[in-house]
Amino acid sequence: MPYLIVSDIHANLEAHQAVLNDAQGKYDRILCLGDLVGYGADPNAIVEWARENTAAVIRGNHDRVSAGGDPGAPDGMETFNPAAQASTVWTRHTLLPENRDYLERLPRGPLPYEGVDLIHGSPADEDEYVVTASDAAPLLELLGARLTFFGHTHRQGGFRLARRSVGRLSTERTLEIEPKYFYLVNPGSVGQPRDGDPRAAYALYSPEGRTVEYRRIAYDVDRAAAKIRAAGLPDFLAARLHEGL
Repeated sequence: MPYLIVSDIHANLEAHQAVLNDAQGKYDRILCLGDLVGYGADPNAIVEWARENTAAVIRGNHDRVSAGGDPGAPDGMETFNPAAQASTVWTRHTLLPENRDYLERLPRGPLPYEGVDLIHGSPADEDEYVVTASDAAPLLELLGARLTFFGHTHRQGGFRLARRSVGRLSTERTLEIEPKYFYLVNPGSVGQPRDGDPRAAYALYSPEGRTVEYRRIAYDVDRAAAKIRAAGLPDFLAARLHEGL
């Protein structure tokens, strides 16, 4: 049975629940590509879910920064925009100690898992955005598995890589993994899509069939946005959910 692949949930409980309901009965294990927290109003609920339900999960940049950063290094919040900084401060104060500890212990990618690799940004840097073919092309030499799942961009899709070419993947049809190529596959963001489609995004991966199915599902954006505003977080973080940008 396929794996459920999720990324960039960003403490959006409404989007997350919609994904789980839509995918119910279609998977037997869950892989998460990071950024459980940040931006949204339900960090504890999402972290507690991850602790109990994921087969493998790696940290995202918001997980790392919300947990205080790596020892002996800048925490990274200085690279965030003002809304993200405000969200991080709020998240740090809201996280229960056991959930903060969980985030602190999350491994960084690449993390091998049963024939695939899990990363947040890129295999070179978990904070790197892989958006265009020119971003993806130099990463071919760094890919350890034929199929690598990544997040961070909040854009569903990805790339098929060969020695002399890089092609963008279509999300309109089921992707068939061919053995002669390498693949960087982004399931999209559950909690804060930025590809112009406000619906929650995820993917189903079948190891037996060597296929990836991209999926989208509508959720209660109004409720998620209202909770962000009620928490005193920047209005921008609520408004953008309606636009998927």
